[in-house]
Amino acid sequence: MKPIFFNNVAIEAVACVLPLTVVTTDDIESQLVEPMSRFGLKPGLLQGLTGIRERRFWDADQQASDVATLAAEKVLEKSGVPRDAIGCLISTSVSKDYIEPSVASLVHGNLELADHCVNYDIGNACLGFVNAMSSVGLMIDNGFIDYGLIVDGENSREVVETTIERLNQPDSTPESFRDQFATLTLGSGAVAMILCRKDLSTFNHQINGSVTRASTRHCRLCLGQRDYMTADASKVLIFGVELAKKTWDYAGSTLAHWSDAEIDAYIPHQVSRRNMDVLTEKLGLTPEKHHLNFPTLGNIGPAAVPITLSQAEDSGRIRAGHHVALMGIGSGLNCSMMSVSW
Repeated sequence: MKPIFFNNVAIEAVACVLPLTVVTTDDIESQLVEPMSRFGLKPGLLQGLTGIRERRFWDADQQASDVATLAAEKVLEKSGVPRDAIGCLISTSVSKDYIEPSVASLVHGNLELADHCVNYDIGNACLGFVNAMSSVGLMIDNGFIDYGLIVDGENSREVVETTIERLNQPDSTPESFRDQFATLTLGSGAVAMILCRKDLSTFNHQINGSVTRASTRHCRLCLGQRDYMTADASKVLIFGVELAKKTWDYAGSTLAHWSDAEIDAYIPHQVSRRNMDVLTEKLGLTPEKHHLNFPTLGNIGPAAVPITLSQAEDSGRIRAGHHVALMGIGSGLNCSMMSVSW
C-alpha cells in the first residue's frame, strides 16, 4: 500500500478512562505459586521479564461498549463537538460484548447519535485504532464527513483470570505456561478520539500521513479468543521488530521530516520493557522521546496508542509544535506509523 497523505485532517480531542481496580504482578504471581514452583520458576519472574508492575481491570460485568461509551462521553465534553455533527463512529475494541451486533452500534445507541452517523467495527488486533484513524481521515479528506469518532474499550479480566485458572490445573506444563505467558501482561482501559476537518479544528493537531506494512507469514504467532490467548512471545518480538524496521525505513523515504532527529515524541504500542528496548535499538530511536506507561498499565491492545497519546498530552509531554510519531505493531503481523504535527 502506498503512503496516505492527509490535507485537511486534525485530531480535535482524545480522552481516556482507566479502571479503578489495580492488580499488581505480585498479585498474579501469588495465584500461580503452585505451578511456578512445579516448573522451577522463581518469584519475581513476571515483572523481571516484562517490567510490568501492575495493570487494571474493569468489573466483570462491564462490557466493552460500556467503557467505550464512558470515554466517548468524556471526549465529546472535552471537545464541545455536538453529537449530531459526528458523521462516523468506529470501534476498534478487541473485547466484544457479542459476536454481533458491532460494539460500534452499541456505543452509537448509548450516545444517541444521529441516524446519518455510519457506525461499524474495525478489527486488526493492537493496530486497529491507528487503522481507524486513517479510515476516518480519508473520509474527512474526501468530503464525506466533517467529524469522526473512534472508540476502544478493553477489559482483560476474563482472559487473565481464566488463564490463571488453567495454569493451576494439575495437567498444566512448562510449555503451556510459556505459551500463555503474554496473556498475564494484559491490562484494561478505554479511550475515544474525535477527528475533524483541520479548518474546523480548535486545536489543529494535524495528521500528516501514515504508512503500513504487513508480514502475514507470521499470522499465527499470536492467537486470541475471549478466554484464551497463546503467543510465541520470542518470535513475535523478533519478527515484529523486523517488520517495524521495514516500516520505519519506508516512512523515512516517503513521509516528510521522518527521522529520529526531527521527531519530538514517540507514542508507541507497548508490550513490555524488553520489546521497547529492542525496538528502540533496532530503529535507532532516542529512548527519552518515548512516552511509556506499560509498567503501570500493561499491554492494553489497540487502546494503548491513543491512551498513551492522551496521557502524553495531559502531562505536557507533547505540546504545540511537536512532531509526534504514532507507532503500532499488531498480531498478524501488521505495522503502521503515523506522523502528527501537534
